[in-house]
Amino acid sequence: MCSTREGRKGDDSECNLTNSIYSPPFVLQAKTTMSQAENEVNVTVKIGEVKVEFSGSAETVTTSVMNFLVKQVPSMDLARKILLNYAAQELIETYSHVIKITPEGPRVILDSDVKLSDKDIVALQLVAARIAKDLDRLQDNSMQVSDIHNATALNPKSISSRISEMVKAGHVMRDEKEPSKYRITTAGIHWLNSTVAKKIRPEQ
Repeated sequence: MCSTREGRKGDDSECNLTNSIYSPPFVLQAKTTMSQAENEVNVTVKIGEVKVEFSGSAETVTTSVMNFLVKQVPSMDLARKILLNYAAQELIETYSHVIKITPEGPRVILDSDVKLSDKDIVALQLVAARIAKDLDRLQDNSMQVSDIHNATALNPKSISSRISEMVKAGHVMRDEKEPSKYRITTAGIHWLNSTVAKKIRPEQ
């Protein structure tokens, strides 16, 4: 939600962070405040004579601010076309019907009629760990082979082999500090979205 000089209004939410960026012919000033309410963010953006306020969750505000800036600064749209990053909200929207955050941790839960390969399930489990980390349900988004085995019940040897394949393909990477742990990469999520997501997409 937002409010501007033209009279649009949104939710009020109340740390202050103010940035100013000059890029002719625009002057961009952004002020970020956080309210006592959990996850409430308020961002004020000023470009020239246009001033707009966005309030809500961090992810909602981020999306709204980016959409606003793309409209105000056309050159940003070009950069946006080559930037690739998957936010938790997007991942949840894509995989919420197969990934669940349970008391035991993030899990891949498939319907009985859905058949996926071990590689698909391992990759989905790593996406589940990433979502859980982004939601502050886990401290780390990387997993060991034993962690994946405990979560999926797949054969540890198969998990190791599938991870090796995905590491070679760039879909999974080793944790720099703990090489026995692995995490999904942006390229890995892109691969999942273009292949596995089509297999598990619920019927409309």
